[in-house]
Amino acid sequence: MNPITLRKTLIAAGISLAALMAGHGAALAKEAVIVLATNEVGAPTYNPIKASNLNIGTTLIFDRLVSQDADLSYHPWLAESWEEAPDGMSWVFHLKKGVKFHNGEPFNAETIVKWLDLFKASENAYMTKAIAKVEVVDDYTVKFIMANPEPNLLYNFSSSYLSVIEPKSFVALGDNYGVTEVYGTGPYQLESFTVGQETVLVRNEDYAWASPLAKNRGPAKIDKLTLREIAEDSTAFLELKSGGVDMLLGVPTDFLGEVKAQENLTTLTLPGQDVAYMPINVTKEPFTDIRVREAAAKAINQKEILDSVYGGVGDVANTFLISALPESKVDPKYRISYDPDRSNALLDEAGWKKGADGVRVKDGKPLKVSLWTQSDSSFRRLTEVVQAELKAVGIDSDITTFDSSAIRDQYKSGNQQLAVRSYNWDNADIIDWFFGGDRLGYPNVSMFNDPKAEALRKTALSGSKNMAERIKNFTAYHEYVLSQYPMAPIYQPVTSVSYNKDRLVLPAEIHSPSVGATVIMDMDVKE
Repeated sequence: MNPITLRKTLIAAGISLAALMAGHGAALAKEAVIVLATNEVGAPTYNPIKASNLNIGTTLIFDRLVSQDADLSYHPWLAESWEEAPDGMSWVFHLKKGVKFHNGEPFNAETIVKWLDLFKASENAYMTKAIAKVEVVDDYTVKFIMANPEPNLLYNFSSSYLSVIEPKSFVALGDNYGVTEVYGTGPYQLESFTVGQETVLVRNEDYAWASPLAKNRGPAKIDKLTLREIAEDSTAFLELKSGGVDMLLGVPTDFLGEVKAQENLTTLTLPGQDVAYMPINVTKEPFTDIRVREAAAKAINQKEILDSVYGGVGDVANTFLISALPESKVDPKYRISYDPDRSNALLDEAGWKKGADGVRVKDGKPLKVSLWTQSDSSFRRLTEVVQAELKAVGIDSDITTFDSSAIRDQYKSGNQQLAVRSYNWDNADIIDWFFGGDRLGYPNVSMFNDPKAEALRKTALSGSKNMAERIKNFTAYHEYVLSQYPMAPIYQPVTSVSYNKDRLVLPAEIHSPSVGATVIMDMDVKE
């Protein structure tokens, strides 16, 4: 019987794990079960070089060169320190000594050379594109010679997509790397991985090089972690309530009251890094007409959705970026907000006239479109509200629901017209990711490929000498994308993490933008 089933059986019988362990030792005392957030469900691999979607497990299997605090400041990790040249054309990184991978291979300067060389062929190569050459200064010092200044380099090196892999096993395992086996230097090792179901991680007993943001300097306190993927929010909550799991990494607002009502449950609230939005496929009629795209975007009542769907928890979104980012501070004329009068006027101007049933018609054809969403309850509920708001201006939409783990592959077909989805990221380069002309289908669900946008994108990504220029360039790119209406922003949530406080002890201070390796290193179990 596995630990999850055993725990449920004991609860049903009224027997506590503590009582069991009093007679049989503490074999289960250091195990915990965590449910992934719905936007992390369905990640097909733990290979950061090839992945377009990663989950928290990546941050536990791998370390990064740089760590990021809750205030988004940068701190050492596998890099002990670094210096940037005044002109931004080189960086020197001093590496931590004594680090080794799960398979025993050493971490050193040669690792960086081989790792970044492998990374060049990946979907995520833009994160290292500015590095023209890596020079080995000595065994634990590397120098990056830049093709152009990259003010975002520290952020990139703190990203899970730039997790430091073990190059030999990556080459040897091929497509199996990250699926059947995977080797990093992180606090946990992969025991098993079933795509769309669960990941089991076991503690790296040799770990002694955590980010200084964690108080724990040795191996993690929890021996085994099971990361479960439960797409249905209500099912996940019932598992938490019944004791089948210990923590939910994403709790919809309508369950927060129920969490509060349970004496053994509590919630940690973190600043959100998500934006829920409606991609609009610019290549599909009727949305090839920018007037119809704008009309659809301005039919979305963000405030109504915030209040009715999310109970006022979080904030409205009227740009594509989280409001904490300076690049979100666009000229007010580019903000996308609810304006039904404008929507109706634009549809009239485009030749779509309201019929007797309220649905607009042009040349005898009703304005009826597809509206895709994913299967978990929070997305379905939001999508139903979006459907009603579109109908209010005369756009009839049919909702098509896909399994949360499969919808990304569906997007790659390019057949979607509208969709409701979200992303989780705290850097302006997410605009490049979701609107870059070379990523049509997924992640560019909007199928947006615009020459002016591509020019602005290039300048934003590689034409900035310093952070001030980067902010200016990304703001201009952001503004132009907004002006073309390939999407409608909807909602900015906070991140609510609920857990069983009778089982888990979290650190008093959270030194991370989200619950990841830094937090879990300091997390413990009571039983």
